[in-house]
Amino acid sequence: MGVAFGSLINKKEISLDFLRERKVGVDSYNIIYQFLSSIRGPDGTPLMDSKGNVTSHLTGLLYRTSNWLEKGIKPVFVFDGPPIVLKSKTLEDRIRVRTDAKEKHEKALKEGNMEDAKKYGSRALHVTKDMVDDAKFLIKALGLPVIQAPHDGEAQISFMVDNEDLYGAISQDYDVLLYGGKRLLRNIATSGKKKLPGRNVYVDVAPEIIEETEVEKQLGINREKLIWLGILIGTDFNQKFPKIGPKTALKLVKSNNSFEDIIKETKFEPDFDYNEIVNIFMNPASTCDYRINFSVPDNEKVKKFLCDKHDFSEQRVDSVLEKIKAINSEKTAQTRLDMWG
Repeated sequence: MGVAFGSLINKKEISLDFLRERKVGVDSYNIIYQFLSSIRGPDGTPLMDSKGNVTSHLTGLLYRTSNWLEKGIKPVFVFDGPPIVLKSKTLEDRIRVRTDAKEKHEKALKEGNMEDAKKYGSRALHVTKDMVDDAKFLIKALGLPVIQAPHDGEAQISFMVDNEDLYGAISQDYDVLLYGGKRLLRNIATSGKKKLPGRNVYVDVAPEIIEETEVEKQLGINREKLIWLGILIGTDFNQKFPKIGPKTALKLVKSNNSFEDIIKETKFEPDFDYNEIVNIFMNPASTCDYRINFSVPDNEKVKKFLCDKHDFSEQRVDSVLEKIKAINSEKTAQTRLDMWG
């Protein structure tokens, strides 16, 4: 998912306190995938209720969102719309990968190989419409904004950041920068240590901010060439150029003034229209029809949904709701002090 040029750019570590009182756009599909991948049992199976409905993403949303609110962060959840036609090939490839991983996960479970089961279980990710509907219901019940993008959520968030309605985009994907997003906020939904894919190695993870202007300055290229760089190493809309990694791709875009010249130098004729991809990123589909409204949670609705429908612990849900209530009470008291101070 997304372009892989993270190794080329510097990241600036921040604390969650840095985002206090800032409205930030959440790439909701991206964060749901994160929760589905990380919140799983020892055998790689996601959390489920008694009826077999997956609840890993709901667990992540409940606890992570309450932590953000405690830090004074104002999350605005933006959801993908129907995919652009050009993205269909990428989606088909992902389905094949998931299907293969699901078969290997089931085989590992039968053989009692818990290490492989956990590895392949986290790769067999599939976000269903029911999962998305449940996520939207919970977010709204918590009193937080939900915005529907025409197509890619990152594109919509980038538009809202440019419109100064949001500060930045919470996502793991660097696509935000290709869409012209001014600020990418990574590792905001994760904390502590992260396991490297395919390796039994854990690394420290810290929140970080990446600013588009700083990336362009560091790499010595403009936004259009940043998009060329993405096309060379692969985007959601095209396969990468063969035998070209991020460093080689950067050299190519810096030494050529047109993508046609890059094609000539690489001697690789792509089977896609690169101009169409450039246009998708340079002129992303977005909508002005959105409202950013925050309200207090509907506790009864949250509890009925999580506890009655999805078997969550009533005590734990009450604890989260009490924390959010205390946060809102503190904000109300501070507002009154500010008015009369």
